[in-house]
Amino acid sequence: LLKLIKRIPMIKGNVEITNKSWHKKINNPNKYFIKKLKKISKIVKFFKGKNTTFTILLTSSINMKKLNKKFRNQNKPTDVLSFPFFSSNNLKFIKQKKIYIGDVATSYEIINSRSKKKNFLLEFDKAWVHGLLHLIGYNHIKNKDYSKMNKIEKRILNSIN
Repeated sequence: LLKLIKRIPMIKGNVEITNKSWHKKINNPNKYFIKKLKKISKIVKFFKGKNTTFTILLTSSINMKKLNKKFRNQNKPTDVLSFPFFSSNNLKFIKQKKIYIGDVATSYEIINSRSKKKNFLLEFDKAWVHGLLHLIGYNHIKNKDYSKMNKIEKRILNSIN
C-alpha cells in the first residue's frame, strides 16, 4: 500500500509563515493546502503524472513591498508575487516526474482588507491560485492570455471552494 501511495502524482505546497496574523484566519495551513491541492491536481493538465512541489510564503505587506521592490522594481506592497523556477518556454520541455516549480508569496494585510466585504479564504484562494498558475507558465500580458488564465482560475476556484 505504501508503494502505491508513493506513486500517486501530487502537488505539494511547502508553507512558510513569517506573519503570525495568518493563524487568526487559517488554523492549520498545511492541512488547508493538502485538501485544496489534491483537487487542483485533478483539474490542471500540467500536474497530471507529476510530483510537483512549490513553496507558499504567508507574509506581511511590509515584506511584500520589499520583495516587490527587489524583484519587480515596484516600491509598493501587492497581494501576490510568483517566483517561477522555470521560464514558461522551458517548462514545456520538462520531462522529469518530480519537479520544483517555484515560490508564491501572499500578503495577509492586503488579502484581509480585500475580504472585508467578502470571505477571507476566498480572497486568499484567488491570490495563491493566481500565483500558482504563474509558476506553471500562465500569464496575463495579452488579452487572449488573460482570458485563458482567468478561465482556468475560475475552474480551480469553483472546484476547491
